[in-house]
Amino acid sequence: MKKKVCKKCKIFVEGSECPVCKGNQFSVSWQGRLHILDADKSLIAKKIGLAAKGEYAIKVR
Repeated sequence: MKKKVCKKCKIFVEGSECPVCKGNQFSVSWQGRLHILDADKSLIAKKIGLAAKGEYAIKVR
């Protein structure tokens, strides 16, 4: 089973609500993964505007 991703903030979600944006629109069509361990110290997280740690998809359709 493919993991589902929030279409708005691109974080991987297991339940029926996104933990970051509280949205409920998901997709199972995604490409690439990005693991953010510490959003405050990560240059990549700052560059793409991520504020929370977690696993993110790079591209969501």
